[in-house]
Amino acid sequence: MSLIENAVAASTKAVECDRLGNTEGACYYYREAARLLMLASQENAGNEAAAGWKVKALEYAERAESLRLKNLNEKGNLRPNRNKGSLDVERCHFLISQALDADEAGAKDVAVSLYTQAVELGLSAKKGILDQDTINKLTSLARQALERAEELKGISNLPVVKETPNATTSSSQPPKVVNNKPELHRGSSGHLKVVGSDAYTEEEKKVLLATSFINRNEFVPFMKADLGERFQYAIPFTDKDGLLELSPKQKRDFDRWARPNEFCSDPKMVSGSQVDCFSIKQTVVSDCSFVASLAVSALYETKFGRRLITSIIYPRNRNKEPMYNPFGKYMVKLHINGIPRKVIIDDMLPVGRHHEMLCSYSTKRDELWISLLEKAYMKVMGGYDFPGSNSNIDLHALTGWIPERAAIRPNEQDFNADALFNTLLTRLHKGDVLVTVATGELSPAEEERTGLVSTHAYAVLDVRKIKNVRLLQLKNPWSHVRWRGNYSELDVIHWEPLKDVLGFDPTSAAMYDNGVFWIDYESILKFFDVFYMNWNPQIFQYTFCIHQSWSAGVGPIKDAYNIGENPQFCLEINEPGSGAIWMLLTRHITELEDFRENQEFITLLVYKNDGKRVYYPNDPPPYIDGVRINSPHYLCKIILTDSSPKRFTLAVSQYKKMNTIYYTLRAYGTRPFSLNKLQNVYKVVQEVTDQWKGDSAGGCRNHPSTYPNNPCYQLTVESIHNNNSLGIEVKGPKQYQMGIEILTVKLEDPSATAHFISKSSGPYRSGFVVLELEDLQPGTYNIIASTYLPNQEGPFFLKVKSSCSIALKKIKIQSWFEGVC
Repeated sequence: MSLIENAVAASTKAVECDRLGNTEGACYYYREAARLLMLASQENAGNEAAAGWKVKALEYAERAESLRLKNLNEKGNLRPNRNKGSLDVERCHFLISQALDADEAGAKDVAVSLYTQAVELGLSAKKGILDQDTINKLTSLARQALERAEELKGISNLPVVKETPNATTSSSQPPKVVNNKPELHRGSSGHLKVVGSDAYTEEEKKVLLATSFINRNEFVPFMKADLGERFQYAIPFTDKDGLLELSPKQKRDFDRWARPNEFCSDPKMVSGSQVDCFSIKQTVVSDCSFVASLAVSALYETKFGRRLITSIIYPRNRNKEPMYNPFGKYMVKLHINGIPRKVIIDDMLPVGRHHEMLCSYSTKRDELWISLLEKAYMKVMGGYDFPGSNSNIDLHALTGWIPERAAIRPNEQDFNADALFNTLLTRLHKGDVLVTVATGELSPAEEERTGLVSTHAYAVLDVRKIKNVRLLQLKNPWSHVRWRGNYSELDVIHWEPLKDVLGFDPTSAAMYDNGVFWIDYESILKFFDVFYMNWNPQIFQYTFCIHQSWSAGVGPIKDAYNIGENPQFCLEINEPGSGAIWMLLTRHITELEDFRENQEFITLLVYKNDGKRVYYPNDPPPYIDGVRINSPHYLCKIILTDSSPKRFTLAVSQYKKMNTIYYTLRAYGTRPFSLNKLQNVYKVVQEVTDQWKGDSAGGCRNHPSTYPNNPCYQLTVESIHNNNSLGIEVKGPKQYQMGIEILTVKLEDPSATAHFISKSSGPYRSGFVVLELEDLQPGTYNIIASTYLPNQEGPFFLKVKSSCSIALKKIKIQSWFEGVC
């Protein structure tokens, strides 16, 4: 069916529901009809009927809004002081604020359009308003906008501009941004310099496009053009992707979706001059790691005076502060699937039967930033029925800071508790890292005794060492329920010698439970499971990233014997000396079930192999043997010294690879470097299936009487060049040790001297062996595949890869053996 046919069907249902008094059904179908008609008018802009469709769309949208407000009034859920007049005053203020920003930026046409919309809204809104004070405010705002618009246009009469319809898509045509640099970039900033090309390859664009569709919605990469996103509409904005799925706990108490002007007397994005970590309160949504992430981000912003969490919310004013939008549309920039992405939401929030918020919120009256950031993140995650996460993932999404996981394992030999505490103590106070900590499984009895919550995330607000006592200050995202052990507010004895140093009064703290408490480090080691640390990218100078895919059909399922077909990269250090390169491997996730039951285990292996391809996972042994984890992020730290090699080989590794994987490999360095994918130099591939059986199972050269019986293949290298590359692989039963030998028979150029008479793959290996040759001359060669011992029967696969044309055929072994040997 066409858009118009669907719109007619929706409007018919809307009218029927309206007639029967089914307000919620009527609202839904009126909105759907309006959305479809608006889409039809946009897709058929040149059609004479398009203007009529647009008018009808506005009528349906206005009817839906009026029914919703009427329903709220009847329930007594709408604040009486939030009338239409006061809302229109707010909208005029917002339009003029946006116009002033465009005005200052020199975007004259955009400013005039916004001023014009403010004039029209101010004049049209006065109709039907009886309150003279509101009329005067609207008149004053309209006059202010009119005067500035006329001044910009240099005219005495402002042309009539049609009202802007409510957008039914997440964006409209933004003002043109003049910028010669590519809009899609690799993460450069004032502190991070991209060390490679900023242009994306076609493969990378395909990867980013494929992983833009997350949980059935599209989240495209955030680009500079998005700074011109449009936030003002004739009627309140409604997200085209619909309402978020509620969690079971929300559904139990749910009453309605409400806009801020329906439950706030003076809605604002941030109350006061800055965000406050102590005002954040988690409710029935199971996202403690996300709320803890909000808390540490807000504390950083307050402590260091640098915008971190408020910098990702739009619209913003001229001071780049997020602002309340009375038109109901917001844009949030989240780091998802390897790149900052654009998330569009409306301001409809879930409210319970007793007018309580059924989402995280601020204890400061009328403040919205917490609820709206949570809604944006929950939209990406598939709804409020959140499967759970960890703060590494959540903080990276909010800030782009580098995630690292530090498991607390006091009983393991390689766990250094003192070093970990010292890192937290020194780096947290410098602003280098954001930290949360999570408990593991606790029994109900342990929860009751300790006051801690099982598998729960806590924000780390402070770390101190006083008189050799190591303390951490934590915040429970619930904003209540605190630690009951050593150095809690109940513990007067331990606090006596320290309370004056920290300015902490246990008696006063005991009177009010806000979920904030002190705990000693030894208790952390006993009851908690893991620290999540997200590092400030500003501690590095250089960065680069590569977005890639790894097909499920490429390479073996496990990496036990062969990693030659794994994605591999050359990391080259451009300046010798001490420093560090941190490599972050991020697997892209697009389905809710993948978040719930993450079965993919990834890691990064680092080899000192001069940037050349590695085939055997343990030959050479990995310089850094990464642990395979089922988190989307894996961080690998390469420490550089004066004696470090110039080039490293990096290999992406996986456990039981069953699905195609999309991933991003991002490097951060204190020294300049280059990162490049190792390309496949082979253009021609020939494969043969054969077997060792009977006499042909001749064993290695240690058995001269039977070795000549092994399967032999004659290879003809057809080229006019002497720098050809050749790769030979043999795969067979893993219980057998096997090897490859190649012998020169004759060269194309009789006067040339052969580079070798015979070359082998070296030590015999279980199940898989490879031999690579460079600078191979045109000519004829013989390839022999053998097991280590005679009479080891079984099938094998021979693969010959070449950079030039080749011919391969099986020959009788005796003929070549007698002639060559």
